[in-house]
Amino acid sequence: MSAQKGSEKPASKTKKFGKGEREIPHHTQKAKKFYPAEDESKPKKVRKSIKPARPRPSLAPGSVLILLAGRFRGKRVILLKHLPQGVLLVTGPYKANGVPLRRVNARYVIATSVKVDLKGIDEKVVEKVAEEGYFTREKKTDKVGEEAFFKQGEKPQKKEVSSARASDQKAVDKTLLTNIKKEPMLLEYLRSSFSLRAGDRPHEMKW
Repeated sequence: MSAQKGSEKPASKTKKFGKGEREIPHHTQKAKKFYPAEDESKPKKVRKSIKPARPRPSLAPGSVLILLAGRFRGKRVILLKHLPQGVLLVTGPYKANGVPLRRVNARYVIATSVKVDLKGIDEKVVEKVAEEGYFTREKKTDKVGEEAFFKQGEKPQKKEVSSARASDQKAVDKTLLTNIKKEPMLLEYLRSSFSLRAGDRPHEMKW
């Protein structure tokens, strides 16, 4: 009997207030007066679904683009392929203007009407460069010690490019340069950098 009484829930009382009635819960059923000081973190619900990026129709493979931001801003590059999330794979070529194979955000480029023929480029090399882990930085095995860091008058170590990247760059540039040299003044056009001067109206320019 004592076990049954302990398991039973305390009953609530009903009291009359004027014409109506209200049920008053037992003191054990009432809300707690103590709450934790810090709120428990809950994951944010994202209602928007991630949609695939739609490139502009002017950003066709083979078109010449002008970079607007980054280390090579103002340089003219050739678009090779569209990558997911609105990223473009471009190249200078490296021998023409010093721009290597790199990824560029589609928002920070201007598409021109000039196009370069991409026939003859090895598709396997382009697919290899387009992979996610291709542009990740390699971890340094030998760390610089304090003595080497504080030494004065010594030249800093040059950044060495991996042989695989250099071979991929040469394979892409070789076919591109042969196609570029067929068109008159195209190589000089790629070598020149874009800049605005006083009085220029970019909204009236024909790209």
